[in-house]
Amino acid sequence: MNGRQEEYCEETMDKKMEFFPDGTKIDDWFYDTKVPELSDLGKQYVLTDYGIHDDGKVYTKEIQALIESAADEGGGVIVVPAGTYMTGALKFVQGVNLYVAEGGVLKGSDEITDYPICETRIEGETCNYFAALINGDGLDGFIMCGPGMIDGNGLRSWKAFWLRRTWNPKCTNKDEQRPRLVYLSNCKNVLVAGLSLHNSHFWTNHLYRCHHVKYVNCHIFSPAQPVKAPSTDAIDIDVCTDVLVKGCYMEVNDDAVVLKGGKGPWADEAPENGSNERIIVEDCTYGFCHGCLTVGSESVHDRNIIVRRIKVSEASNLLWLKMRPDTPQHYEYITVEDIEGTIKNFLNIHPWKQFFDLKGRTDMPVSHANHITMRNCNCKCTTCFNVTSDDEQYLLTDFTFENVNVDAEHMWCEGGNPELFQIK
Repeated sequence: MNGRQEEYCEETMDKKMEFFPDGTKIDDWFYDTKVPELSDLGKQYVLTDYGIHDDGKVYTKEIQALIESAADEGGGVIVVPAGTYMTGALKFVQGVNLYVAEGGVLKGSDEITDYPICETRIEGETCNYFAALINGDGLDGFIMCGPGMIDGNGLRSWKAFWLRRTWNPKCTNKDEQRPRLVYLSNCKNVLVAGLSLHNSHFWTNHLYRCHHVKYVNCHIFSPAQPVKAPSTDAIDIDVCTDVLVKGCYMEVNDDAVVLKGGKGPWADEAPENGSNERIIVEDCTYGFCHGCLTVGSESVHDRNIIVRRIKVSEASNLLWLKMRPDTPQHYEYITVEDIEGTIKNFLNIHPWKQFFDLKGRTDMPVSHANHITMRNCNCKCTTCFNVTSDDEQYLLTDFTFENVNVDAEHMWCEGGNPELFQIK
């Protein structure tokens, strides 16, 4: 196998076998996208049966007590019925799922004191930060689904962020802190399906050290206007394996699917950091976003990534490799194929120096990006290859482009080097 996807598809006894770019077989788990019915999720704990009402009051303590009571009684599902129910940070426990019914909205408080400080993972580091609206750690088999909405209600914090930026143009997410919508850590066999996940204060979905996670047919949204929702990434995948994002709509005021994993001059040696492997994003539609697939800005190793059969109506970058000069990185075996749409940059590769800090290291190793394939694409772009080479910082090798039909105002950025790539 050489990473070419048409070469890693075989027909055996009428069953299609597919392979990741390095030749590893794609497990059958990726093809099972069945979503359970509400009746399959166990005993139902409907909010309104437990004194939790659609009245604008924040019911964090009551909903948390209901989650823990359900666990004590053997598990089941918290049901959000039609109406809008307010809450602060909730922590789900083993055996308790979440279902949001048609017309139901689980709405986050916009008061930051409703989100306690805890040790968590933010921007490639373990630190103290605010809890998310929905939290889970160490869960096996957690399901969060339904046709309803989880609304972060982030407008107040977006305005506060931009106001602080007028006073301090270098204001960061750790200066104007705010909660994520969903944070799952050390979890496995997770399904998030059918939900609208809207208006997060900060990152919308953050997975850390999870494996076998599926996002199926979700609608993930935060606005770019009239008030920009800062850093509301759709799905941040952080030291995870076996993740499927299928049939989702993503429109956010930052990157859509982001591969993270750690940052800093010794990030590849830190036990809390690590690789993302076997990630598939398929059959998705993108509205406005900064990057359809963004590798970085805090990431050390990503391998066997597939993005396929997607449509893009408005995005800044299709594939964006952020190369940190203060972090050892290796991005390999990434395939992007069967793409249609309008994109500012078909491929974007540049040094990424946000929060640059060598911390005294003087022997920073060269990073690598290799075995990258983009094919069967029909796109309209401002710039096809917005790529800066920097052999002292990173090496780009084994890039292949096949059947790429790009209507671009500029084929290369200024100073681009066509000899970097193999174009067929």
